[in-house]
Amino acid sequence: MSYWHKMRGATRGGPPRVSNEEVFWSWVGAFLGIAALALVGSLFFAGTDRLLTVASLGASAVLIFGANRSPLAQPRNVLGGHVLSALVGVAAFKLLRGQPWLAEAVAVATAIALMHLTRTLHPPGGATALIAVGGGDAIHDLGFSYVLAPVGLGAAILVLVGLLVNNIPPSRRYPEIWF
Repeated sequence: MSYWHKMRGATRGGPPRVSNEEVFWSWVGAFLGIAALALVGSLFFAGTDRLLTVASLGASAVLIFGANRSPLAQPRNVLGGHVLSALVGVAAFKLLRGQPWLAEAVAVATAIALMHLTRTLHPPGGATALIAVGGGDAIHDLGFSYVLAPVGLGAAILVLVGLLVNNIPPSRRYPEIWF
């Protein structure tokens, strides 16, 4: 198959529609997960620049509550992917802050490589690394504490809510695997 021919895709049509029950529980889980992040953030970090509602955690909510059986949504991947990516992102910013374009590229590429090597691939982790570099002064001022809060704590809260909500209906189970 030629290089250009592969870009046509392998199948036709869109993805299958999920049941209304699946839509409902995905909505409930995402609502409660993001609400928990916002509530904990407002209770424990009020008056600071440390918000727990980092954009990449919204993407994690999609996986945990909308695709909870995906290998990419499992606790190991969510926690490990975010924490590793945050570490890489902060390090890239500190080492390459004079070249933001290079720091951003190094952060995301290295985060992907480390997630592959540690079997913690979690696509929102790429955004977590990118936010550490391009997130502005409020994020940069956190330094390596960015890894613990908002990233580590936020990911842990989403996994906890995922455990509680995704196991309510008999049709859902979370996690599929822990480690």
